[in-house]
Amino acid sequence: MTYNVNKSEAEWREQLDANQFAVLREAATERAWTGELLDEHRAGLYTCAACGAELFKSGTKFDSGCGWPSFYESVRPEAVELIEDNSHGMVRTEVRCAACGSHLGHVFPDGFGTPTGDRYCMNSLALSFTPEGEDAAE
Repeated sequence: MTYNVNKSEAEWREQLDANQFAVLREAATERAWTGELLDEHRAGLYTCAACGAELFKSGTKFDSGCGWPSFYESVRPEAVELIEDNSHGMVRTEVRCAACGSHLGHVFPDGFGTPTGDRYCMNSLALSFTPEGEDAAE
């Protein structure tokens, strides 16, 4: 896929800290229950930590009990890219930022009780959060 934001590996390494690089650019997963955005409950917007693209609204976040921030839908269907992931002996659906191709997490069709039935299980390290009423540049 062609992305609007294209950087070399060196440019990504310069921009992101080592943990963010591992998650966003190498598809690593942060440990469950450790992400700083897991317990974020304020109204606001979640964006890609790599490129700033809008990904999720706080109103779609829910406590799934999985240990990672969970959402039932993206801000727009075209905001994320869904890719079949057959790694680790499982069949899952990887979620990437559609603007830069960064790995965000996975989506599972087990979001019981949500309007969509989906659980977008995202890495906190892959997201930035801007509270409602604040400018993302602040």
